[in-house]
Amino acid sequence: MAKREHKSVRGILDIARALSDLNRLRALCALKGRELCVCQIVELLELAPSTVSKHMSVLDGARLLESRKEGRWVYYRLAGKDAPQEARDALEWVRKHMSGTRQVRDDTERLKGILKIDPGELCRRQSGR
Repeated sequence: MAKREHKSVRGILDIARALSDLNRLRALCALKGRELCVCQIVELLELAPSTVSKHMSVLDGARLLESRKEGRWVYYRLAGKDAPQEARDALEWVRKHMSGTRQVRDDTERLKGILKIDPGELCRRQSGR
């Protein structure tokens, strides 16, 4: 039982660490109801691809995300019903408390424009920066 309890506490600590950064919270909010390519997240957050990859790795490690690779692109989505209960609870908490913020409203508007651009084109633009 102690090992199981330790595993659960570790998961909670990973989630707490993952939620302690505004850019990671923004990424989680942007993924609500959709899947995004890493280049779309880079464009939204206006961060270097390596920085975004690190953020996504932290979120993935906390089991808040799922990812898939398609060719050279990596796509992320929020963790589903197979995620641990504490991860699903954390995602619900983020949705509840971040949804009405100015940052999320601004990101939602920016994302509308970003989604109109082909991910391949975004990747080409970003690699030319």
